[in-house]
Amino acid sequence: MDITNAQFPFLSTILLVCIAGLLGILCTPGHRHSMIRWISTLCAGITMVLSAYLFFAYDKVTGGYQFAENIPWVPSMGIQYFNAVDGFSLPMLLLTGIVFFTGVLAMWDLEYRVKEFFGLIVLLVLGVYGMFMSLDLFFIFIWYDVSLFPMYLLIAVWGSTRKEYGAMKLTLYLLAGSALILPALVYIYTASGLNTFNVLALSQSGLFSTDQQKFLFILIYIGFGILAGIWPFHTWSPVGHVAAPTGVSMIHAGVLMKIGAFGVLRVGMFICPEGWQYWAHLMAVLATIGIVYGVFAGLQQTDLKYVIGYSSVSHMGIVGLGLATMTVEGLNGAVFQMFAHGIMTALFFSAVGYIYDHTHTKSIPELGGLTKIMPRATFYFIFAALTGIGVPCLASFWAELTVFISAFRTYPLYGTLAVCALAVSALYMLRVVQRTCYGPKNDKFAHIPDISLTRSIPRMILVSVIVLFGLFPSIMFDIIRTASTTFMNRL
Repeated sequence: MDITNAQFPFLSTILLVCIAGLLGILCTPGHRHSMIRWISTLCAGITMVLSAYLFFAYDKVTGGYQFAENIPWVPSMGIQYFNAVDGFSLPMLLLTGIVFFTGVLAMWDLEYRVKEFFGLIVLLVLGVYGMFMSLDLFFIFIWYDVSLFPMYLLIAVWGSTRKEYGAMKLTLYLLAGSALILPALVYIYTASGLNTFNVLALSQSGLFSTDQQKFLFILIYIGFGILAGIWPFHTWSPVGHVAAPTGVSMIHAGVLMKIGAFGVLRVGMFICPEGWQYWAHLMAVLATIGIVYGVFAGLQQTDLKYVIGYSSVSHMGIVGLGLATMTVEGLNGAVFQMFAHGIMTALFFSAVGYIYDHTHTKSIPELGGLTKIMPRATFYFIFAALTGIGVPCLASFWAELTVFISAFRTYPLYGTLAVCALAVSALYMLRVVQRTCYGPKNDKFAHIPDISLTRSIPRMILVSVIVLFGLFPSIMFDIIRTASTTFMNRL
């Protein structure tokens, strides 16, 4: 495997910027709300720029792992501070940077316990960044848990709609996932005999028997898959989405769920390829059930956030189906879908957040005619809905198309069921748009101001990203293909 060392520690700089931002927030008096917001925005903006630079500076001809940083941490145990990025992790870093920045801007008007809120957000994103760039199992687990712990407080303190229940359910499910991941990682370390947590060293063939890989992969798949919302371990997700405040929902659905799918890819599929092959059919079955279930559960919802929550379960099922195909095209589509879905849901939740903050309701029957009251705000909602149903020339279209082509070749029945379910999804999403944005307006909301151009900035950024990668999907595919082709050829 080609590893190119960093000339400058860009990856560590991203982490240090988050740490500096967190320390800056902690050292700022709690009543200095404006300063706290600016520190958070500066931190998010710098990390977004660095993530974008790494994405576009990556040498696609050389491929492999680039911008590598490798420092022995605990040599006696083989623990290394080993960071590097490839075609799988770069889209996730870019996604994190964009959603972090836009999420902070979307919460600019927050007035309640501002210091604690933004401090927890920065801590959460620190763990997310570390998870996506680390190639050491010890640090992967540490960063994974760092990204999860702030969620309980962020939902329980600043959330709504059964927020304590949603926060506790989310925490219990994700801790159960960690309880499966930890023994798997310890077993990998001890059974390998290499005295290392290095993912690349542990992924060499012949270290583990077929039976060992079968056992390890299912633990890793369920452990990380709970966070990815795989059926039937998905029930925490819609509840958590509904309870979380706007910025947290954006990061939760946009980025945090992708950690689960990425963990399955980076740890499970890399280290246990024979286990992946053995369980691939089960992965395809669960992914297809998740797609179909998410669609028909969403049909019954009258709360806008629940609609998006079950839509996320369905769309994350597409990621799982792509991974289950065991093809280059399937991997390309799955990783692209992780990115596209993250941007789309961030836009969706930001749009719904503005509507809820000003109407104080998420109930679809109570809304109506919003285009006559807040045309700019509803534009972002409609645009996110169109992205979610896979309209051509928007980012999600290419991701879903690639996954379905691969699925039809590998699992024709499951591919057919998934496409049919998403056709129904398109119909009900358009119905939600019609009932929410059109028809007679509710005079109770006639006085509500439309979203200002300043407050539109985060939404415009997300729209621009969706359009950019929808019109020029090769920008993303060319990056992902450097990793997927090499990975599948090695297998």
